Amino acid sequence: MTNLPIRFQEVLQLTNLGIGSNSIGFSTLTMESEKYICIRETTPDDKNNVVIIDTDNPSQILRKQMKTDAAIMNPKEPILALKIGQVLQLISIEQKMQLKSCQMQEPLEFWKWISPNTLALVTATSVFHWTKEGNSDPVKVFDRHPDLQNTEIINYRSDSTQNWLVLVAIHQRDGRVVGRIQLYSVEKQISQSIEGHAACFANYIVPGATRPSTLFAISSRTQNASKILVLEVSKGDGPNFQKRASDVFYPPEIGASDFPVAMQISEKYEVIYMVTKLGYIHLFDLGTANLIYRNRISNENIFVTAFEESTNGIIAVNRKGQVLSVSIDDKNIIPYICNTLNNLELAISMACKNNLPGAEGLLTTQFERYFQQGQYKEAAKVAADSPGSILRNLQTIQKFQSIPPIPDQPSALLQYFGMLLEKGKLNKVESLELVRPVLAQGKKPILEKWLTEDKLECSEQLGDEVRPHDRKLALSIYYRANASDKVITLFAETGEFDKIIAYCKKFNYKPDFMFLLQRMANANPMGAADFAVKLVKEEGGPYIDANQVVELFSARNMIQETSNFLFAILDGDRPQDANLQTKLLEINLLHAPQNADAIMGGQKFTHYNRLRIGGLCEKAGLYQRALEHYTDLADIKRVLSHAGHMVNQEFLVSYFGSLNPEDRMECMRDFLRTNPRQNLQLVVAIAVSYSDQITPEAIIAMFESFRLYEGLYLYLTQVVVTSTSPEVHFKYIEAAAKINQFKEVERMCRDSNYYDPEKTRDFLKEAKLPDQLPLIIVCDRYEFISDLTNYLYKNNLSKYIEAYVQKINPVNTPLVVGALLDLDCQEDYLRNLIMSVRNMCPADSLVEQVEKRNRLKLLLPWLEARVAEGNIEPAIHNALAKIYIDSNKNPEAFLLHNQFYDSKVVGKYCEKRDPYLSFVAYKRGLCDYELIEVTNKNTLFKNQARYLVERQDPDLWAYVLSDQNEYKRSLIDQVVQTALPESTNATEVSATVKAFMDANLPNELIELLEKIVLEGKEFKTAKELQNLLILTAIRADKSRVTDYINRLDNFDGSKLAPIAIESQLYEEAFFMYKKFQFNVEAIDVLITHIGSIERAHDFAERCNQTEVYSKLGVAQLKAEMVKECIESFIKANDTEHYQEVVSAAERKDEYEDLVKFLQMCRKKIKEPAIESELIFAYAKVNKLAEMEDFINSPNSAHIQVVGDRCFENGLYEAAKVLYTNISNFSRLTSCLVKLGQYQAAVDAARKANSTKTWKEVSAACIDAKEFRLAQVCGINIIVHGDELEELIRQYEDRGYFNELISLLESGLASERAHVGMFTELAILYSKYKEEKLMEHLKLFYSRLNVPKVIKACQANQQWPQLTYLYIHYDEHDNAIQTMINHSIEAWDHVLFKETIPKVAKLDLYYSAISFYLEEQPLLINDLLSVLSPRIDHTRAVTLIRSLGHLPLVKPYLVSAQDQNVAALNEALNELYVEEEDYESLRSSIDANSNFGTIALAQKLEKHELLEFRRIAAYLYKKNNRWAQSVELSKKDKLYKDAIQSASDSKNPAIGEELLQYFVDQQNNSAFAACLYTCYDFLKPDAVIELAWRNNILNYSFPYLIQYVKEYTTKVDQLVDDFKARQKKTEEEKEQQNIESSQYQPDLTNLSYGYAATGGMLALPPAVGYQQQQPQQMYNPNQMMGGFQQNYNQYGGF
Repeated sequence: MTNLPIRFQEVLQLTNLGIGSNSIGFSTLTMESEKYICIRETTPDDKNNVVIIDTDNPSQILRKQMKTDAAIMNPKEPILALKIGQVLQLISIEQKMQLKSCQMQEPLEFWKWISPNTLALVTATSVFHWTKEGNSDPVKVFDRHPDLQNTEIINYRSDSTQNWLVLVAIHQRDGRVVGRIQLYSVEKQISQSIEGHAACFANYIVPGATRPSTLFAISSRTQNASKILVLEVSKGDGPNFQKRASDVFYPPEIGASDFPVAMQISEKYEVIYMVTKLGYIHLFDLGTANLIYRNRISNENIFVTAFEESTNGIIAVNRKGQVLSVSIDDKNIIPYICNTLNNLELAISMACKNNLPGAEGLLTTQFERYFQQGQYKEAAKVAADSPGSILRNLQTIQKFQSIPPIPDQPSALLQYFGMLLEKGKLNKVESLELVRPVLAQGKKPILEKWLTEDKLECSEQLGDEVRPHDRKLALSIYYRANASDKVITLFAETGEFDKIIAYCKKFNYKPDFMFLLQRMANANPMGAADFAVKLVKEEGGPYIDANQVVELFSARNMIQETSNFLFAILDGDRPQDANLQTKLLEINLLHAPQNADAIMGGQKFTHYNRLRIGGLCEKAGLYQRALEHYTDLADIKRVLSHAGHMVNQEFLVSYFGSLNPEDRMECMRDFLRTNPRQNLQLVVAIAVSYSDQITPEAIIAMFESFRLYEGLYLYLTQVVVTSTSPEVHFKYIEAAAKINQFKEVERMCRDSNYYDPEKTRDFLKEAKLPDQLPLIIVCDRYEFISDLTNYLYKNNLSKYIEAYVQKINPVNTPLVVGALLDLDCQEDYLRNLIMSVRNMCPADSLVEQVEKRNRLKLLLPWLEARVAEGNIEPAIHNALAKIYIDSNKNPEAFLLHNQFYDSKVVGKYCEKRDPYLSFVAYKRGLCDYELIEVTNKNTLFKNQARYLVERQDPDLWAYVLSDQNEYKRSLIDQVVQTALPESTNATEVSATVKAFMDANLPNELIELLEKIVLEGKEFKTAKELQNLLILTAIRADKSRVTDYINRLDNFDGSKLAPIAIESQLYEEAFFMYKKFQFNVEAIDVLITHIGSIERAHDFAERCNQTEVYSKLGVAQLKAEMVKECIESFIKANDTEHYQEVVSAAERKDEYEDLVKFLQMCRKKIKEPAIESELIFAYAKVNKLAEMEDFINSPNSAHIQVVGDRCFENGLYEAAKVLYTNISNFSRLTSCLVKLGQYQAAVDAARKANSTKTWKEVSAACIDAKEFRLAQVCGINIIVHGDELEELIRQYEDRGYFNELISLLESGLASERAHVGMFTELAILYSKYKEEKLMEHLKLFYSRLNVPKVIKACQANQQWPQLTYLYIHYDEHDNAIQTMINHSIEAWDHVLFKETIPKVAKLDLYYSAISFYLEEQPLLINDLLSVLSPRIDHTRAVTLIRSLGHLPLVKPYLVSAQDQNVAALNEALNELYVEEEDYESLRSSIDANSNFGTIALAQKLEKHELLEFRRIAAYLYKKNNRWAQSVELSKKDKLYKDAIQSASDSKNPAIGEELLQYFVDQQNNSAFAACLYTCYDFLKPDAVIELAWRNNILNYSFPYLIQYVKEYTTKVDQLVDDFKARQKKTEEEKEQQNIESSQYQPDLTNLSYGYAATGGMLALPPAVGYQQQQPQQMYNPNQMMGGFQQNYNQYGGF
């Protein structure tokens, strides 16, 4: 069996994410794409949520609590559409805002996103489209077809252009689901109704066309046929698409219940995915409608699907909450079509279109056949369409090149390339072979066109071919081919340095930037500065060291470029940039101080050498900046003493903030000591600014020490506003008083809340200011009224006293009067003073002050005057009442008639003077408790009793009737004897009685009520009082209850009887009910409380009422008198308690009587429960015939429930009859199993078709060893994966291994075979039949749960099988480890070599190398050839060297040397030296430079072979060790090498030394050759002197002749240049004289003059002395505004 052509997996399990199963359905779950799943759920606490699951991150579930009718997510963006009633809303989840909303005019039946921008809305009559952009409302597109009325809409689709639309609906008809589709053309505005269940659109390029056609696929299932149909609805530019149709197969066992629910089309693979309701997947080829594959992917119903773009497959959700994904398996689809379907044409077509493996042999055979037959065009087409490099390689091109040309026909090679270009992009080999002849023919535009259309695969070789013809085009090719070396080389050659960094950053390439910068500095200094800035500031940098750049620019005296560079790169204030910051400021302070001032003014840098910069600032005249940088106090004083007056005062104030408080105070004292008047304002400003740091106390002390109260006042004026210090505020008042600022003293005393009031009061007393108003304000604010009055009275300042109480604060008049009374002031003065205040004085305080001193009569005139004015203040009237009481001036009349006095106050005042007046006052004010207290003390109980009866206050009654009241008995006597008999008010009587009841005085209450009810006349027939009397007797004296019941007739027996029952007076209660004819209640008393069922039975017989019999029946039922209660219920015709009767009968096993009762009940009511119990009663009494007749007649019994009860009670025959009646084959099977009828049980289980049933029968058959029947059952169980393990455990526990294996093997043939079956069978093979395991794994690998089988193989030590599983499960690390650890059984070289490149753990590479070196050394190079692109060669060589097998891996070293790894090069060089292969060693050195050259040179320097010593000299020369190279060449007399090394060194000393050597050796020819070779750097004087001394001038004459000729030419050029300069200078001077005569200086320009240059006289710019290209510095934030102008002003630095 071949591997499956699809990949099938479970993406998610929604129930594992907390989604309830009731929320997984068509109406609650939507999925518009593979990205989002949207669910409406209802939590157990009835909360409505919308759940959004991002399938890429399912653990982060978004759950929003909201109540909505429907919710659907946009397929691409996080936009949620909600439907609430007929209102639609679009909500942005990221922005948490509503995008738009609309109100539908009719209910919405279905909606779906047909594109990321368009939401389709389907109502009962129409279809609308609503875009998410703008504010537009839904737009009607078309009306629903009449055939779709009264149907359920399940889908809506559109083509890519939305010109074709399809609406899909289903409905029930004749017991099956019928589909109906409405196809609508937007362009033609017509609809067509088609029978079908699912439909979809796709773009398809018909062979021979370039523009796609629109195909329409539809699937339907009718009673007669099941079809899938593909037809063309919109034609492309090619031939017509022929309509295709194919039959759809449905398994017979599923019946007519299955039908298509969704279709999705993969335009990439041109495959139709069709899913049915019951979980079957069908794959069809789009172009032919041929079936590719069919299988069942879900046992649960699938209700929603979507296209899965990531896999070009389909994603679906079933009722169980599984999110399933199905897609094409690229590796297996083509072999499956070839081997299983045997459709070679489809296999080739699909493989070519999608570049899929598996058709290599077919394509190669077809190509060779065409080629041999001379059908070159067809062969070219096959090769062009072939995937990968199967045929598109160099061999194919060479074959077409070998075809001889045919006259008047294009060559076969051109036809082949033409087809390739039409198909798409050429590969590397094809591009190179095509470009060569094109360039040879000079057709460069064609090449540019191909590159623009991306028809060629760019490579470094292709760029090398193009470079001689067009550098720009070659650069483009190199760029696309990622040939970084060639790209940088071209950029450098063309001077496009600005593009280098962008390229290096993009491709992570690191050239030598300092070398590039040196080249630019010589040619373009400003450009070099800009480039250096980019290298340092570029993101991901810096790419060079800024210090090296500064050294480079400084060495070339590039002052401005250095400044520009530093300012540009120092964009942040970092500690590591301290040296660069210092360098920048030094340069500008020395050459442009104004620029340095601007830089420091920007406060951009803080980490530079501040002491160094401070000294430079002082020298440059920037004193303010110098102060900012100095920290030593001596330096600061020096600057302040010399240039303090030249520094801005605001700066000085700010600068003092940087000093510590001690230094700051010292400087301020120096200012005041030297010239206090001149420096006073400055000192005050400094003190104000740093008051908090220095502390106001210290500053105040400083000013007071110099007696500068004016300065102190100025300082405190600024500080006191924000200060809360009492000392500051007091000192301010004191200073203001001392400098005669009396208004400010008054204002401060009035407004300030912080000065010390006592200290201020004492100061103002001592100061004796002309005006006492400040003192009055202080004393008034802080209530020093007594002190103020004493001070003013004793100092004869009475006018201030009168002014105070009359104008300033009359409220304090009582305090003033009290103080004056204490001073024995005259009463007339006081009386006049009080009268002058009139009603502005508070009466209560005044009365209190005077009354406290027993001078209350002093206020009588003032009080009467206030009353005459109509004043109603209680205090005034209280005072009058007290005066009248003391003077006995008719006080009772005043107390009775005055409405304004305070009863409590006056009553309290009267208690000791006259208690009755106190009672009158308290009664008038309803002062209850005060009245009770005064009457108790003075034995006024009669007045108290009358007051209580009249008051009718329950709380007051409770208070006086409590046990804590020692006068309670006296009060009760007065109430009973006097107060209550006098009352004729029923309310007063009722309130009094209730009070006695609440006070729990039953005996007193009975006495009172007997007197009122039995002896009195007014209330004798009062029903409430009779009830109360009996009730009280019940609670207090039960012996009187019967007598009261007999004597009284107007009481409420129905209400009193329950109370009597509560008091256990059951006979009295029965007598009350019986007296008033309450028979039901009476019998209830007999039954419930008296407990006599016999008396109850006699009472019921006398009454003969159905209700009474019902009560009796209930009592008998509770007493377990089943027969008697049934008799009573029958007499009462009562069915209400049938459930209790049934339960009691079951307990007593009285089913015969129960049948009679249930028959009576069934006549009255038709309850299913009654009929069910009747059936069960029949079964219990074994009346099966009557039972069968009953169940066959019309009834509403729960036969299923009754059958279960019979089954539970062991009544299997009865249960069998019942289950047969309702066709419950599942329970019937259980009965048959219990009865031992196994064959019949299997037949019944087949009808039940339930897994549980099959399990039950299977277990019974296994126990009974009926293996044939057990296998029939097992076949139906193992198809359910959840039940498989339990079944296997049953067989294994009993030891039936062969039977179990046979069962699973037979189950594999089933269409419902699943992964669990194949997996468990593999595990069983592993345990019991190991010889079958490997064959099973190879056949059914794709159907296995591989991890589970791996675990079994590990446990059973089956290493080859384990290796096979690891490899196919992509656990290549474990596979390699297994082969290494168990090499005898598991190792295979080919398999090992194929697997090792796929491992993820890199250490396994080196473990594999060690393994091969130990066990398979001859195959090590083969292994290393595979590992070479992946391993760390340094580590590999180190490992091999440590194992001593370095010569063994020489082929590997040679093949990997092109990567230029140091360890590889050194190892290979070492082997070359050992083998004495100097040619290979020289080639290795030239090709690869990454090795220890000096170490190798030192090793070869002493080699016995000349060629190796020559290589050593060569290595010294490559490392610029010229002297060693020349010396080594001289030793071996290799003069040519020595001369060349000296020439390459460019060092005159080495050249002269070599000349001297040749002279010493008398080798004149070598001397002349050296002069010729080293001409550029040899000094003529040294050469001539050496030749003259050794008499070999003839050999030096060629050198001398050339030297004279060169310098003669240079002198001529200098003369010409001097003349040109002289002429230009004369012209400039003449022009300057003309302009100078016309020049007028601009005195308003701040760039000129004394101030602009920091103290230096500035001159106007020198005309004509500016550079042609003025260089500019960086100017961020315009801090360097005058830099360039000043630079040009002085003609440069």
